[in-house]
Amino acid sequence: MNPLPRPSSRSKHQNQTLALTTTKLGYQPSEALRRRQRCRLIIAKFGGSSLSTGKKINLATESVAREYSRGNRLVVVVSAIGRTTDELIELTNHGAGIVETDRDDIVAMGERTSARIFAASLKARGIQARQFDPSDRDWPIVTDRDFSNANPLKTSSIQRIRKYVKPLVEDGIIPVVGGFIGRTRDGRITTMGRGGSDTTALLLATALGADEVVLVTGAPGILTGDPDLISNAQVLRAIDMKTLIGIADSGTKFIHRKALRYKDPTINIRVIPSVAGRLDARGTEITGGPLPELEVTIHNPDPVASVTLVGRSLPQNPELMGKVTQITRRNLIAISQDSDSAILYLSQTSRLRREISRLHDVVANDPHGLALAARMGMALITVKGTGLEETPGLVAKISDALHTSNINIFGILTITSKVDQKHSGEPLKW
Repeated sequence: MNPLPRPSSRSKHQNQTLALTTTKLGYQPSEALRRRQRCRLIIAKFGGSSLSTGKKINLATESVAREYSRGNRLVVVVSAIGRTTDELIELTNHGAGIVETDRDDIVAMGERTSARIFAASLKARGIQARQFDPSDRDWPIVTDRDFSNANPLKTSSIQRIRKYVKPLVEDGIIPVVGGFIGRTRDGRITTMGRGGSDTTALLLATALGADEVVLVTGAPGILTGDPDLISNAQVLRAIDMKTLIGIADSGTKFIHRKALRYKDPTINIRVIPSVAGRLDARGTEITGGPLPELEVTIHNPDPVASVTLVGRSLPQNPELMGKVTQITRRNLIAISQDSDSAILYLSQTSRLRREISRLHDVVANDPHGLALAARMGMALITVKGTGLEETPGLVAKISDALHTSNINIFGILTITSKVDQKHSGEPLKW
């Protein structure tokens, strides 16, 4: 088969909705079959592990060809083949004097090469494909200048996707885009850090109004536990974004928290195994929309009290802590502890004083317990968002705002996407 010319997004192409099955090149579904099939738009993102060998690349392109033969439209996002990105990062980290702009240009080569290979493989099957490269004038993903950890400029990127990528899709051409990479307004290549390919896929889905994003990975889907730790981990068939972000906070590597910021709530994500060799494989469906970029709430309607229990190895005393939990189960908001104490944060309701008295008796009558102390009338402020651990200086900004209002911080509880702060005095007014 003669190689097809690389199509340009600036020109119209005739007769380019060539259809085929994966077993016979040139197969053309009947018009009746095409009418029965709904023309869906799928954003398919292939991770590096699913492209690490020639056999896997062939399996990946076959899965795209199968959906294409059904009359569906596709956009493909690819990561670098195998561990190419890690190897390039390692090489550039030891390159004396390599500046950040040159490092990003070098590290981006993994995705740029992967896109070329994937597009060429599709063309070899008789499918019109166009790989996008950041050196192209019509490259769609625009980012800020935070090299090695760039963030997409969402509005600009969506505009360019609709201008340059959408016409190809409508003409029956499959765009192939290297994920993880972008370009600044002044034309310098950037990389978006871990999860960058997922971010690109979700941005494309939003801009094009896709029906679904399919993330092809080395795992069977999102599991109930880390298979390296749990032998009988099961695949979750569905999970909503709120729950998903909690799992992502644990460091599970199925989709990066940074990418979740760009999920359209109306477009579902499906995480599937690459070994299935088809894009309609079962996996895990992710539904719903992302949390707000930053959400600040104050615990209402009651103020909060902190009750400190002190004793020798108190948190390691299951009998005592079981009694404590039984007493506070209705009012308990949060808990922190060290080797010899536990601090309970409780809603300051009408029953609180009775509960404190009961807690005192439990601690005082336990051979390992020593004492109890309570602080009343505090406000609990919760700051939530996606990927707060990647937001430098967040706690400093919060404390500065409180300091300006002469409000003291009594304690801080954190997980990667949530910060709880306890303050003495009146509830904070924002």
